[in-house]
Amino acid sequence: MKTDWDYTELAQAYVKRVEYSDDAVDRMLSTARIGPGASICDVGAGVAHLTIKLAQKGAHVVAVEPNDAMRRLGRERTAGMDNVRWTEGSGEATGQPSSAFDLVTFGSSFNVTDRPVTLRETRRILKNAGWFAAMWNHRDLDDPVQSRIEYIIKATIPGYDYGARREDQTSVIEASGLFKDVRRIEGNVTHKQKIPELVEAWRSHATLHRQAGAKFDQIIRDIENMLRGLNKAELSIPYTTRIWLAQAADADGAITARQ
Repeated sequence: MKTDWDYTELAQAYVKRVEYSDDAVDRMLSTARIGPGASICDVGAGVAHLTIKLAQKGAHVVAVEPNDAMRRLGRERTAGMDNVRWTEGSGEATGQPSSAFDLVTFGSSFNVTDRPVTLRETRRILKNAGWFAAMWNHRDLDDPVQSRIEYIIKATIPGYDYGARREDQTSVIEASGLFKDVRRIEGNVTHKQKIPELVEAWRSHATLHRQAGAKFDQIIRDIENMLRGLNKAELSIPYTTRIWLAQAADADGAITARQ
């Protein structure tokens, strides 16, 4: 499926990216009362980072992913999970039946969609009183190593912008009129990576890739040289998983919002 963001060349590197905070994901599921047997649609499932966590909780997960290379790797990583089914689709057009899911999740994918359209599609496939969740892992930019990486990036791209992935999602969710009780959940996670793995993970950074253009490879080389200059085999990288969780408005409210 053709989308504005093409992850084909980044798919293999994406496997090396940080996992979401177990604590944050557990609190999300507890708040939404999602347990074994629940139906979840994981949209923009990528290579299955979030899909795997949800399936391990006993949920039945439909993983929706538009990119063929990402979907292939996701299928490989969940091959032993009978409660995971993969399908092609996007946030704006999931291809899923109406009123089918208890929870619809977006792991680092909501920002690359048309968010208002995606929220309408999400409400369509949710059961009444179902839940929407969008989450990202944000690096701690005050960490000394991350601060140096930021300097490298912005020295080459002075106007570098993380865009919607670092925005507070509350206003766009509330503006849809389709959801209520927006709440934010955070959990810290430390990602340990060897230097080659860390460099490979940076190659999967689609936001950087889009803004850097022809300068992308040089930025990656500069990051790699800086990291190797630390003379450490492995680094501990602090992240915060941030989740925006909201419950679907009742059916009457949803219909009114779309008119």
